[in-house]
Amino acid sequence: MEYNLGIGSRISHPSYGKGVVINIKTSGLKVTFIDHGLKEIPLNNDIEVIEEVLPDEDNVSFYDIETTLTNILKKWSDVSEIVPLGDKWTGGTMVLNPGDTSLQSKEIPIKTFFHKIIMLRDRIRVMEQKINASKTLSEEEKIDLEQYISRMYGSLTTFNVLFKNPSHKFTGSGKSAE
Repeated sequence: MEYNLGIGSRISHPSYGKGVVINIKTSGLKVTFIDHGLKEIPLNNDIEVIEEVLPDEDNVSFYDIETTLTNILKKWSDVSEIVPLGDKWTGGTMVLNPGDTSLQSKEIPIKTFFHKIIMLRDRIRVMEQKINASKTLSEEEKIDLEQYISRMYGSLTTFNVLFKNPSHKFTGSGKSAE
């Protein structure tokens, strides 16, 4: 039996008793039961509909809001996505040896260096989006700036060896990630 329940529908469940639907998800219903409080139950034949309230047609789920907000933040913020470091580098360090042997070497955790590379990449992406969304730049200026950005990505391909997933690697000038 299929149900077309909306928020506010009253139901009876064999284990939890009577309750009111407060949220609808793809995985089931969130129901506040009189004797058992808030429970999430699968939408199946075990429930009895006491009073059906039809769902709103303009209903937007929390998932829709979360997905939209995540996309907006990815597009317009300076927040870095979590990009995995290649397994062989985990726990490793990078040693910088100066040409002058009287000076000390500098040791940097690869994770710190990798994080800075990711931040740089994300800032370039934000700059690219701002250029493309600009109302004051001409199309010719946008194309010119895009070529510089492609060259920047190309310059960063040296660091592709640090990335775990090929989809996160830098590419420039229309070439694929190595």
